[in-house]
Amino acid sequence: MQTAARLAALCGALLLGPVALADAAGDAAFAKSKNCLACHAIDKKVVGPAFKAVADKYRQDPGAAERLALKVRQGGNGVWGVVYMPANAQVSPEESKRLVAWVLGLK
Repeated sequence: MQTAARLAALCGALLLGPVALADAAGDAAFAKSKNCLACHAIDKKVVGPAFKAVADKYRQDPGAAERLALKVRQGGNGVWGVVYMPANAQVSPEESKRLVAWVLGLK
């Protein structure tokens, strides 16, 4: 029975792996379409912090997703230095939650 369960789990992982990669690529493309990548990169500081650095900073903060989604739309400054993050009026509340969920999920 354990062998069958392990085999089922392995098959599931193999089937879902490409889906997870496609979702990650889709979310990166979505971030680019919303101009996030004009000031941010996934793994290095540009004008704003690297998305992985944001994920690391807020990973254990249960209220971070809501606050960051609001910051995406309204802008802000002071957390990562003196450079102001402009408001992003083109990003809806649902889109900002999707973007933040993707960022916070980066490892």
